[in-house]
Amino acid sequence: MRRAVWSVVGVLVAAAGLGGVVVWQNTYALREERVVLRHDGHQLEGVLARPETGHGPYGLVVFVHGDGPTDATHDTFYRPLWESFARAGYASLSFSKPGVAGSGGDWLEQSMADRARETLAAVAWARGRTDIDGRRIGLWGASQAGWVLPKVAAADRGIRFVIAVAPAVNWLRQGRYDLLAQLRRDGAGPRETARALRRSETTLALLRRGASYDEYRATLGRDADMTRRRWRFVTRNYTADAVTDLRAMRGTPVLLVLAGHDVHVDAAETETVYRGVLPSSTLEVAHYPGAAHSLVDHDLESREPLLTATAILLPRRLYTDGFLADRARYVRRFDSGSGTR
Repeated sequence: MRRAVWSVVGVLVAAAGLGGVVVWQNTYALREERVVLRHDGHQLEGVLARPETGHGPYGLVVFVHGDGPTDATHDTFYRPLWESFARAGYASLSFSKPGVAGSGGDWLEQSMADRARETLAAVAWARGRTDIDGRRIGLWGASQAGWVLPKVAAADRGIRFVIAVAPAVNWLRQGRYDLLAQLRRDGAGPRETARALRRSETTLALLRRGASYDEYRATLGRDADMTRRRWRFVTRNYTADAVTDLRAMRGTPVLLVLAGHDVHVDAAETETVYRGVLPSSTLEVAHYPGAAHSLVDHDLESREPLLTATAILLPRRLYTDGFLADRARYVRRFDSGSGTR
């Protein structure tokens, strides 16, 4: 979800005089509690969103972010999801990434293994609460979380389920897919495409021999588009591949959610890998042909003014048809013990 959408919300609300409508549409059937987790020498700030009524113990969905400096609510983008889980009797837990919105540290200093340990710490913290049912804790994650979710589920066999939304499998193949999709979207010709691929191959060669950031800048010149911090992040993670961890988590129920207009993750490859590694008895695949990578309706995401208006006035309709209700139905099955294991 583009951050620009949310940054203009306040201005548009004031200009349109729609404050009352916006407040109503952005009020969710949730009880949100600000929470704090100490991990790896830093304090992480987050939100525990519980159902509007009751005392629990509730099942819990722990959120694992994709790429970027994401806060606990993902600029409020998570709240419709939290509400759908709450209506199914589940709480949701999400922490701001290190260095974001009050959390200490720096997310760009993390490896995928670091992110997995952070998530395991969040799960352990949740199991210590009397209002959370430690036997019904699952994970929800998107995009870059595809390298984190399997590590967590493999390390903690008590994880009840995993919901993987447009997850990446292999860093290098995903990067190439993303690059080619962007070039097609921008209408790049053969010469521009060839130049972009050469630039990508040069960058990969530098990464493989452990080149410094200064060497990267000197080699690519004006084409060097990564900051020093981003370069360090990529050097830590560019070899990421989820297959080994997927094999290690066999037996954990997995819902794989795929978008038909995903220009960042190769949905066909992801489905092939998941089906090839995970038992059919524990894997369910949900396709949303009209959705973009964010699971927002593709036609909506491509029309900026309408996307912004929907984000303000009808935020629950940002997601493609059926996505919210389907997630609630999925987690309900684990209440009665009918979920596969």
